[in-house]
Amino acid sequence: MWILISIIFGYLLDLLMGDPVWLPHPVVWIGKCIAAMEHFLRKMFPKTKIGERIAGTILAIVVPMMSFLFFAVLLYIAYRVSFWLWFVLHTFWAFQIPATRCLAQESKKVYTALRSGSLLLARKQLSRLVGRETDTLSAEEVTSACVETVAENTSDGITAPLFYLMIGGVPLGMCYKAINTLDSMVGYQNESYRYFGTVSAKLDDIANFFPSRLCGLLMCVAAFFTRLNGKKAFQIFIRDRKKHLSPNSAQTESVAAGALQIQLGGAHVYFGKLVEKPTIGDAIRPIEKEDILRMNRLMYVTSYLTVLVFGLGRIVFEMWR
Repeated sequence: MWILISIIFGYLLDLLMGDPVWLPHPVVWIGKCIAAMEHFLRKMFPKTKIGERIAGTILAIVVPMMSFLFFAVLLYIAYRVSFWLWFVLHTFWAFQIPATRCLAQESKKVYTALRSGSLLLARKQLSRLVGRETDTLSAEEVTSACVETVAENTSDGITAPLFYLMIGGVPLGMCYKAINTLDSMVGYQNESYRYFGTVSAKLDDIANFFPSRLCGLLMCVAAFFTRLNGKKAFQIFIRDRKKHLSPNSAQTESVAAGALQIQLGGAHVYFGKLVEKPTIGDAIRPIEKEDILRMNRLMYVTSYLTVLVFGLGRIVFEMWR
C-alpha cells in the first residue's frame, strides 16, 4: 500500500512542478549511458547487418536491466537504513517518471506562438516535441502535429509509466523509461539505425502494447468528461486505431481525432525523407489552434482516470495477494 501512496504523491508533485530544468533527471543519465554504450558497441562489432544487430540487441537488453537494478539496489539500501528514506526517494523518483505537466507546458508554448501569429516560433517550439521536420509546416500542420504528439505521449509519457509504476514501483518504472529512451534515441528506420536500433524499437512496441490500448479506452471515457465527442472518439478508435506504421501510436491519436472531430495523420518528412502515413479520423471541421488546449484537457483527464483505475487495480491486487 505504501508503494501506491508514494506513486500518488509523486504524480501530484508532477502535476504541481512538472520537470524543473534545474533538477537533475534520471532520463538524462540514462540517455548518456545509451550514447556511451552505443559508441563502445559500434567500435566492438563490425559495421555489418549482423554486427549491428548484435550490438543493438546488447544495448537494448543491458540498459533497461541496468536501470532496473540500479534503482532497485538504491531503494533496498535506503529501506535498510530507514523506511522514511525509502519513501522519500521512491516518491521523488516516482515524481520524475510521468510527464503530465511537462507535456502540457511544452505544447502550450506551441499554442502561444500560434496565437501571437509567430509561425516561425511555433515551428521551433514544435521541433522540441516531434521528430519530423518542422521548417516548412503551415499553421494547421503545426497544430495537427502538436495534437498528435500530445495524444501519443499521453500513453508513452503518462499512462505507460504509471502502468509499470503500479506493477513494480520505481525500478520497473525506470526500466520502462529506459526502453522508451532507447527507442527515441536509436529506434529509427534510417541509414544509421536500420539494424542497430531494430531490437530497441521492437522492445518499445512490446512495452507499450497494453498501456497504449488501455490509454485509448480511458481517453474515450475522458472525452465525455471534457465535453468533447465521446461517441465519435470511440467510433474512430475502433475504426482507425491500427492505421499507423507503429502498432501503438494510433491507439490514442484515433481517439483524439474522433473526440475533436478533426483529421490527423498523413505524410510527414523525417530526416529529409517523405514518410507516407494513412489519415486518422474524419475532417468534420478544420483544425484550429484551440485544439491544442482541448487536447491538453483530454490528456489531463485521461491521466486522472489512469491513476484512479490503476490505483484501484493495485489495491485489489494487494487485498488478494
